[in-house]
Amino acid sequence: MTALTVVSIEGNRQRLDGGAMFGNVPRALWSRWLVPDEASRVELSCRAMLLDHGDKKVLCETGIGAFFEPKLKERYGVVETEHVLLRSLAARGLEHSDIDVVVLSHLHFDHAGGLLTEYRAGRALELLFPRARFVVGRTAWERARHPHPRDRASFIAELVPLLEASGRLTIVGSAAEAEGVLGDGYRFVETEGHTPGMLHAWVSGSAGSVFFCADLVPGSAWVHLPITMGYDRYPERLIDEKADLYQKLLEQRAWLFFTHDPACAAARLRRDDAGRYAAAEASGPDLCLTL
Repeated sequence: MTALTVVSIEGNRQRLDGGAMFGNVPRALWSRWLVPDEASRVELSCRAMLLDHGDKKVLCETGIGAFFEPKLKERYGVVETEHVLLRSLAARGLEHSDIDVVVLSHLHFDHAGGLLTEYRAGRALELLFPRARFVVGRTAWERARHPHPRDRASFIAELVPLLEASGRLTIVGSAAEAEGVLGDGYRFVETEGHTPGMLHAWVSGSAGSVFFCADLVPGSAWVHLPITMGYDRYPERLIDEKADLYQKLLEQRAWLFFTHDPACAAARLRRDDAGRYAAAEASGPDLCLTL
């Protein structure tokens, strides 16, 4: 199997309400994990995962980007004005036009907004990544086209028609179909707890594997099974989904890749004598693995 390099690509950061990010966990506890500001918001990364095969470059998600107009940028706590993902790719000697495939776990704005150009007053948003094939699950796609009132604000109205017009959109009906599109070394898992049809890449090489958590496990603090977000559609189902996956991930010593943890891009799992899961061998925000 050809070795591949797994790299964390930082995007724009945002600040969201800590209570919303930790669901029914009391502030006295979650504030030990992420320190809130005076408005009770915590800083979050919105990072992507680059899979560099040498002759093929696959990007899992694109972060939040910088597409918001100023009012919404303030509302959703987006920190930087420039498109940080593009700067991070440039630090690797890449441009967005070098990416061959973008895999989208789902289309919430903090995971797909980086597909779009920066906000400019009076200018329409445009789609970046001019060569890339965009891969998304059918259920997640339909959710973006016809969102529920509970999460309508999480989607970008302009993005769906831009993806459709690109001619490079691949909608997969199942995890198995996604594996056929990406080829050897790629497995996919679909979960429902955060949002219907969230698609997770599980990528393997000769030296190990990495599981792209998306919003199933936003960061190391959420590894503990009972911890969920207020944004999760079905919290109890999400806990069951984590439990189902964790034993497999633990057995394979797989890395879990986190999109929202500001200090940790990836970690392995450990399980104590009481059966509680926690993050182990945690990386910093800058991750570079060879699989």
